[in-house]
Amino acid sequence: MRILLAEDERELATWLVRALQQGGFQVDWVDDGRLVRRSLKATRYDALILDLGLPGVGGHDVLADLREAGHGLPVLILTARDSLIERVSTLNEGADDFLAKPFELAELEARLTALVRRARGGEHPRLSCGPLGYDPASKQFTLHHEPLVLTPREHAVLRAMIQHSGEPLSKQEILDRVFSDEQDVSPEAVEVLVHRLRKRLQDTPVGIRTLRGLGYVLESAAVVPSRDGAG
Repeated sequence: MRILLAEDERELATWLVRALQQGGFQVDWVDDGRLVRRSLKATRYDALILDLGLPGVGGHDVLADLREAGHGLPVLILTARDSLIERVSTLNEGADDFLAKPFELAELEARLTALVRRARGGEHPRLSCGPLGYDPASKQFTLHHEPLVLTPREHAVLRAMIQHSGEPLSKQEILDRVFSDEQDVSPEAVEVLVHRLRKRLQDTPVGIRTLRGLGYVLESAAVVPSRDGAG
């Protein structure tokens, strides 16, 4: 999942970015409310963690702008303003959840997963595409209920794809979501990893299809032909 963190406390934000990345999230950080809309225009995110006390444009105004524009992005308010009035007002303004500082990382991760799941219409945290399943809690893939053994990079790419099952992801989006902290990864490396994943999914109802000009899409069908090309 790719998360946008809007938080002006540098020490907290640095720790949170690192901690969430270790938990399998891809996190981009901005420290000014004016940068939120710009980031949302440039990148597709799964959720927004929003501090209310942002400089530039405050969190309340950021939230109002999003909802007035019809943006349905799940928003988790993260703030030290822990009062009933504050909670009620932000929820009424369109926030999806509210977590007061200080907080436990495990609770934040669970709330993020639940928000994204609800936004996608799911009722269970396990993601699936036909017989391929992914459990965010255990960070394990299964295929026909059997563990699917993958390299770390294969795992990261397939996780990004199953989180957007049925939607195309371009090579650049995969690079941004999976390898933003690795400078040596090229689009050609994504092609190789997709090729390897196609081999692992060969002879199953799950496959990765190339949509010219759009990218790769993970999908399940009655019969998915094997593909020998890397691209």
